[in-house]
Amino acid sequence: MSDELLYVTATEALARFSQKSLSPVELLEAQITRAEATSKTVNAFAHTHFDEARELARQSEARWSKGEPSGCLDGLPVAIKDETQIAGKPSTCGSLILKDFVADATSPANERILAEGAIAHAFTTTPEFCCALITWSRLWGVTRNPWNTEKTPGGSSGGAAAALASGACSLATGTDIGGSIRVPASCCGLVGYKPTYGRTPQTPPFNLDMYNHTGPLARSVADAALLQNVMCGPHPEDIATLYPKLTLPMNYPGIKGWKIALSMDLGSFEVDEDVRRNTLTAAQVFRDLGAKVEEVDIGWGPEVSEGVIAYLKHLFGASLSTELKESADLMTTYCRDFAEQSQSSSPLNYLNSLKTAGQAYRRLGLLLEEFDCLICPTTALPAVDATFDPSQDRIEINGKEVGSFLGWAMTTPFNMLSRCPVISLPTGFAGNGVPTGMQIVAPAYRDEVAFQAASAFENAVGGWYRRTEDRPAL
Repeated sequence: MSDELLYVTATEALARFSQKSLSPVELLEAQITRAEATSKTVNAFAHTHFDEARELARQSEARWSKGEPSGCLDGLPVAIKDETQIAGKPSTCGSLILKDFVADATSPANERILAEGAIAHAFTTTPEFCCALITWSRLWGVTRNPWNTEKTPGGSSGGAAAALASGACSLATGTDIGGSIRVPASCCGLVGYKPTYGRTPQTPPFNLDMYNHTGPLARSVADAALLQNVMCGPHPEDIATLYPKLTLPMNYPGIKGWKIALSMDLGSFEVDEDVRRNTLTAAQVFRDLGAKVEEVDIGWGPEVSEGVIAYLKHLFGASLSTELKESADLMTTYCRDFAEQSQSSSPLNYLNSLKTAGQAYRRLGLLLEEFDCLICPTTALPAVDATFDPSQDRIEINGKEVGSFLGWAMTTPFNMLSRCPVISLPTGFAGNGVPTGMQIVAPAYRDEVAFQAASAFENAVGGWYRRTEDRPAL
């Protein structure tokens, strides 16, 4: 099978549906074939609903033949992260504890995706309860990076990223509480977007957790905007959603005259040389577009990452620790370890993490008054091994040991500073064949700024996945 059809962008597919040069049935069948062919080597999907999807694709084909699509995603296969829910379908969060759980309600973002005619043909794998930056579990096994199957696709939206990079879906949903959209985007050479907190509705109680976001993964900037525009906007079930709805433009002016701040290490991260080289190359692309790029001292130290971990332990970890008494023997090593460590968290730890957040934003907020945006690496090294266990294994970068839980994720400070929207874009490849990524951090609530810079960068480099040599060899 030719790769060309598998890597058609979502916006291109919709245009071809309208022109009747491509059928939703044809696109879906190609993606199902790819999913089945890579089920053992990549293992991106937890649950598949291919027969139902085929019937929905036939219905979509009939609507397009009449020129009457049911919505702006009609006929597009969209992979759903196995953390969110669709009524009547399994939802396991990668855990043996939930292996038999079937949802009785649909998550708000998924509700909107389905209402626009998308076909949820599969749910993507996650680490257990999405509490790690790798993607393997006792329930679903190991999900691998399509570019180098010895490496992880990242996590926790690792299955989503692996499916997109494999060509097994057109769009995918993700969630991000410490980098779980942006890390997989970086590891798999994709566009991943963490919107401003409150843009996209979520389910209680974590809709009230300011670190937590739902957003899109895609193979182009326009595709990410398309899915984000569908998911976002105020929702009656989520008091944290922002009013009014922000609709991102699909086209943007250039960035000539912009001032862009560059931080290679965010003050305290050890950064791999391949990542450093590709980030500097990306910075030069912005300079060539007429922007002034200046390397800055962001003024942060290790206290920022420490504050992130304290916060995550107090809320996220505490939510997992409730499973220890009855189900510890069913949990993965990394999930159980995180839950056990979190039991020692105190209200003072939580309060201090909020103080750290305030101090960190005092620095970043002033910086973003002077600069249009900030760029930095997404991950400090391209990817860890696919079977990496953060509760047992160790990470070294440039000969120095870093934290095995989050020490390679340069995404976490922007969950702490959650009102700053962040988009991750590919910057190139490391020596091991794994992609590297760059974050574009916009001022608080200025989602369109992130997309304007991302669009300019994508146009300058010519996009991704366009040629056979720019795709994984699967």
